[in-house]
Amino acid sequence: MIDLGWSLGDLHHRGVMVSPGDVWLCCTIADPCSFLTARVQAEINAVIGQSRQPALEDRNNMPYTNAVIHEVQRKGNIIPFNLPRQAVKDTVLAGFHLPKGTIIIPHVYSVMLDKREWETPLSFNPEHFLKDGQFWRREAFMPFSIGKRACLGEQLARAELFLFFTALLQKFTFQAPPDTVLDFKFQLGITMAPRPYKICAVPR
Repeated sequence: MIDLGWSLGDLHHRGVMVSPGDVWLCCTIADPCSFLTARVQAEINAVIGQSRQPALEDRNNMPYTNAVIHEVQRKGNIIPFNLPRQAVKDTVLAGFHLPKGTIIIPHVYSVMLDKREWETPLSFNPEHFLKDGQFWRREAFMPFSIGKRACLGEQLARAELFLFFTALLQKFTFQAPPDTVLDFKFQLGITMAPRPYKICAVPR
């Protein structure tokens, strides 16, 4: 029952609580990366138009939008550390001896900034997730963890993020207020939370 409780909590937290933060990240790229926003909006116009709401079925026909969303999660991963794990036996990892029972907290964010995995790891580059114009999900992308203990809310969160993001950019263009430079620094705690600031949503 305890495991079930943790699993349900994980499903709710990642699927419901974190997605708004991801949407915030997607929208805030709009001002410094207006050319990216314009390309996303062009894809929205071509696939969805303005007469209906986005549907999850649209995702497969929107490779660039999908790539932008994944790049936002890679570059601005809101949960940099995985949940604690425990070594079930004596283990040697990268030359370090980990006795049985050692608590391990994986730093998954480091993988998503690894120059061996990403062509331009410190830059915001949706091309990381595009191959021959089609969406390509890379193995090093793991904001929801990996393996049997990966987040149960992943599919829910991914669906919400796509629908929220496309619905917002379908109707609005986001930009900084006049004479304002957006601050993209994070407040680091259990999560990487955005600092308070203002942004304008301009109807299209």
